[in-house]
Amino acid sequence: MAYKNIFVDSDVLLDLLLRRQPFEPFSQILLQQGLNGSLSLKTSTLIFANIHYMVAKNLNRQVAKEQLKVLTKIVDPLAFESDDIKKALDNEHADFEDTIQYFIAEKNQCDLIISRNIKHYKKFPIPVLTAEQFLRTL
Repeated sequence: MAYKNIFVDSDVLLDLLLRRQPFEPFSQILLQQGLNGSLSLKTSTLIFANIHYMVAKNLNRQVAKEQLKVLTKIVDPLAFESDDIKKALDNEHADFEDTIQYFIAEKNQCDLIISRNIKHYKKFPIPVLTAEQFLRTL
């Protein structure tokens, strides 16, 4: 299946930015596909904020800003709104933050979620794959 709008979860982006092994190469290939226009990659503004915090904590603030500037050229940030919180609070799913991400992806017609936390998204209708699983389908 050809996916048109792919939502990328924070763990996949952090794997590349923090060079986490053995996941970094898969994230790198995925984002390269986004950079060359082969894939339309999306994530939420909430994830951008979380990534800034994690990269600044593990590296430094300047590196975090520089990495996010590059990331915005590859991954489109999707708005995080109060309705997303309300929907997540009304949902029985155990992981609140991932539930918010799901509703942001759904609202923006994403047809795939790429995450290492597959179990957090299994009960939702949008399919979820790891970066490695997805790349093996290309």
